[in-house]
Amino acid sequence: MMEFLRTRRTYRRFEQRPIAPEILTEAVDAAHIASCGANRQTLKYIIVQSPEAVAAVQPLVHWAASLPPELGCPKPGEQPVAFIAVLQDERLPGCSDTDTGLAMGSLTAAAWAHGVGSCLMGSIDRPALTRLLNLPEGVALRYMVALGYPSHKSHLVAMENGDTKYYLDDVHDYCVPKRPMEEVLLKTL
Repeated sequence: MMEFLRTRRTYRRFEQRPIAPEILTEAVDAAHIASCGANRQTLKYIIVQSPEAVAAVQPLVHWAASLPPELGCPKPGEQPVAFIAVLQDERLPGCSDTDTGLAMGSLTAAAWAHGVGSCLMGSIDRPALTRLLNLPEGVALRYMVALGYPSHKSHLVAMENGDTKYYLDDVHDYCVPKRPMEEVLLKTL
């Protein structure tokens, strides 16, 4: 399990092969069955998988704020082949960011179990995407999840000099600095 979690990183460059619809549906099902506060189940989803719809979403999402655009933004031929919109039904009581995080963790893990990488995207043009996705009144777009088979690797590396910014190595694989365990686990009582 720990090796699975170490490799389930953020991916931003993808092979241009489609994802089987069953894998995308399974990822939504994994999000749907995730734990949520008081079992309120206020999250909804939209799968974006047709090439035309994916192409319409692409200019409305923003990539890798820690990297220069020429390094962090996928180029043509590297872009995701699907997106899943994560929505909050504000007409239901008990909306929670914690529930959203748990759901997206389950969604991305289910996708990764099939070798499908993902990138959680909060820097998005919500008004334009809301129109494009034709969301009903009271349903708010929270995140877009970009999906595809990764065309690069992503490695955990030791943090140096307190710097947590991710970067690309010589072969353009992602390096993600992590604080040492002895820094994050304060004590065991």
